Order: sequence, then structure tokens, then C-alpha cells
Amino acid sequence: MMHRRTRFRARTVAALLLALLPLSGTIRAPMVLTSVASGGVVAKPLTRRAAENEAVKAEVRRRLAERGSGTYINEMLAERDSALARWPDREGNPLTIWVQPTSTVADWTDEYADAVRDAVNGWDALGLPVRFAFATDSADADVHVTFIDQFEESISGRTKWERDDSWWITDAEIVLAVHHRSGPALDVDAMRALALHEIGHLLGLDHSGDAANVMAPWVQVADLSSADRTTARLLYELPPGRVRR
Repeated sequence: MMHRRTRFRARTVAALLLALLPLSGTIRAPMVLTSVASGGVVAKPLTRRAAENEAVKAEVRRRLAERGSGTYINEMLAERDSALARWPDREGNPLTIWVQPTSTVADWTDEYADAVRDAVNGWDALGLPVRFAFATDSADADVHVTFIDQFEESISGRTKWERDDSWWITDAEIVLAVHHRSGPALDVDAMRALALHEIGHLLGLDHSGDAANVMAPWVQVADLSSADRTTARLLYELPPGRVRR
């Protein structure tokens, strides 16, 4: 009787051990066939054009992830509802700029006009696909730069541009104030820095949160920073329009 109980316990222990062993090459579980069904919903009708646009956006996002470091282009996207705007490539057909050559505003000096032209040349030196040239006749110019006494708001310059449905900039104008809102006139260096800032807007750049950049809301530097240059170059390597889905 004792031998039978011992053999029974041994068989029971062996069976338990077998049940606890992991499946291996020598111990195979019974084959089980399982049917799996997946479902999906199309969020919106997808045309070939829509699919192509999504592919372009995906490529832009990839390039932003790879090359966005050292720029403030992501700040621009946050400010502008995830969209980029710029001029079409104009190599061989420069964007012509007319700078108001004289003014009756008190304290105005022709050095202001020279400072604006110098700022234009500073951006043009980047060699972007949109180049600049100066027009002597305002009627022949794509962009007008004019001077006023001062703004009612606490600003010293304003750039307005228009765009089409594809986010290509089509038209623009720049207005610069001779006097700060508080009263004193800008010196020539301040006018050049202000012009650099507004021409950045003209190109499609938005504000940067870094005071070391000329595109900071309150201009505190006298020349373009590395981030200003890198952001402008990256902008003009990308197509305009919305970047996010």
C-alpha cells in the first residue's frame, strides 16, 4: 500500500512539474488556430492630392526634426497656428524695394534711408532664393518702406504682408517710426536694427523669444544672429503652408 502511494505521489509531482515547465523546442503546446479581425475608420475622404499633401507635411516635419536645432522656427509655428509663410523663389527676379528718400517728419535724416538699405543688404547677403534690389521709382517696386513720426502703439516699426491660400507671400509694406512712442528720435544704429527686424518679418520670420536675436519683439542687438540666419535659410528650404496634421 505504501509503495502505491509513493508511486502515485511521484506521478503527481512529475505531472505538476511538466505543467510548470516553459514551452521549449522539445515540449510543444497543442496548435491552436485563432481568427483575428481588425477594423478601421477613414477620418476623412482621402484623395490623391490629399495624400500627396500629407506626404509633403511628413517630409517637412522630418526635416524640421533634423535641422530645427539652432533656429526658432518652432516658435514661429506655435505663433502662427503651425504654418509657414514665405515668398516664392525669385532667383533672377529680385524683390524690388523702394525706400522713401526724403520726409518732412521732424528729426528725419537721409541717414535713415541709408540705414534701411544697409539692413536690406545684410539680409540679401544670406543668398536666399528671394533676392533684393532697390527701385528708384515707387511705382516699380514690390515693397515700399516709408517713414512716419510715431505709432500710437508702443512699437517703432510695422510690416504688413498678404499671402495666398498656399501661404506664399504676395505683397508687403514696411512702415518705420522716426520717434519712439515716448518721444525721442531713433539714432541711426537703432533705425538700422529696426529695419533688420522688419525685413525679417518681410521674409516671413516671426518673433523669437531670445533677446540675442534681431527678431526678438524688443530689438536689443545691432545685427543678425546665427539663429536669425539659420532660421531664414531653413524657412526658404521648406514649402509654405501648414506643417501639422
